[in-house]
Amino acid sequence: MTSVGIIYKHRYEPARKEAQRLREWLEKKGVQALAQEMRLGETDILNADEGQLHSSELDWVVVLGGDGTLLGAARMVGKYGVPILGVNLGGLGFLTMVPLDEMYEAIESMLAGDLSIEDRVMLEASVLRHGKEIRKLQVLNDLVINKMTLARIIDLYVSIDEEILTTFKGDGLIIATPTGSTAYNLAAGGPIVYPTMEAFVVTPICPFTLTNRPILVPESVKIKVEMGKESDERVILTCDGQVGFDISYGDKILIYKSNSRIKLAKPINYSYFNILRTKLMWGGAPFNADK
Repeated sequence: MTSVGIIYKHRYEPARKEAQRLREWLEKKGVQALAQEMRLGETDILNADEGQLHSSELDWVVVLGGDGTLLGAARMVGKYGVPILGVNLGGLGFLTMVPLDEMYEAIESMLAGDLSIEDRVMLEASVLRHGKEIRKLQVLNDLVINKMTLARIIDLYVSIDEEILTTFKGDGLIIATPTGSTAYNLAAGGPIVYPTMEAFVVTPICPFTLTNRPILVPESVKIKVEMGKESDERVILTCDGQVGFDISYGDKILIYKSNSRIKLAKPINYSYFNILRTKLMWGGAPFNADK
């Protein structure tokens, strides 16, 4: 029997109602369906009114919400390689690619095996304190290291595969995946990277040195970030803009490609370039070279 998990946006009544309708619709088709509200810090168990189904036992996950809901779901089930179909009930919708009015058509295609799957690379970060790993984090979009105090700068010493890159002085640093290149990285002046490329972007946030610019690095490298000097400044490592963790002087943050990959289901007629034109409001009608 096909098993589908439904994860819906936290404290959003329209998403809860749509999840319930979808669950009933799937069950009428003989599909085992469990629904769960997405909450930060959730375990990798999908709880339902009747029993529990572990994420590793699911064939698919449908996410009802915005990109933030999908990012949380990706951290929950991504390590199991479960394909995720995102239905957009939010704003931009770079990751939740299916409009709500096309949801059932897309799910029919999903159940028939007609949807293509796109692999997205993830990042992992290991935080070392006094030589011991105190936290391991996994993200689909980005890792952000930034300060909490206005009008102050921090120094971040960065090396790539143990070779010195530079000391970034400014408000902080973004390490983004191609998927996350259209998130905070874009707002900070970083490049848009095609989502299936295997590379990472290192983007300074408001650099004090104007010649500091974003740099694209291969997915095979290991990035190390340390605070450049001791300070009482509060500095936070944030994962996908959702989970935060305080770091201190002397901590080492090792960032590298995760062994886990996110599998995103693409709707029929999906076009990344059309998403860029639509979501970023680039120009008007496409240029026609024949005219």
